[in-house]
Amino acid sequence: MVWLDFLILGIILLSSLISLARGFVREAFSLAIWVLAFWVSWSFFRHLEVPMRAWIDSPTARLGIAFALLMIVTLVVGGLVNYLIIQLVERTGMSGTDRLIGMVFGAARGVLLVAALVLLAGLTPLPGEHWWAESTLVGYFEELAFWLRDLLPPEFAERFRYKA
Repeated sequence: MVWLDFLILGIILLSSLISLARGFVREAFSLAIWVLAFWVSWSFFRHLEVPMRAWIDSPTARLGIAFALLMIVTLVVGGLVNYLIIQLVERTGMSGTDRLIGMVFGAARGVLLVAALVLLAGLTPLPGEHWWAESTLVGYFEELAFWLRDLLPPEFAERFRYKA
């Protein structure tokens, strides 16, 4: 094992420990709230920009502020809902199970994060380095990275280069 393998294991372990501490419900809802906030912002920022024309002259600033406001409001409301759900989970006595399932969720998130980093490494000369080839674990994550790459439009996917 080379230093890259220890880094990969460290990322997965750290993600697992964070999720163990926070629990599955909190982690899953946090992820869902961020996805929802981005979707709400992307779907409605042009509508919110219209009433801002009276106060802000720059179209770019209006669009950016509208996007940010929608994102912040959605995250705050989602955070309040998340807090209420967490209180319910803790009062029902399921916090131990919630944390254990959270650890599994965190490990899966860590694996996906490493795969995304390996995918991004395909945009650089890193996959050609000797320590990359000597890594015991990176080959497994290259397979996941190839799968992620295949989900991209072809004009983007062709930019990711690996030695394999």
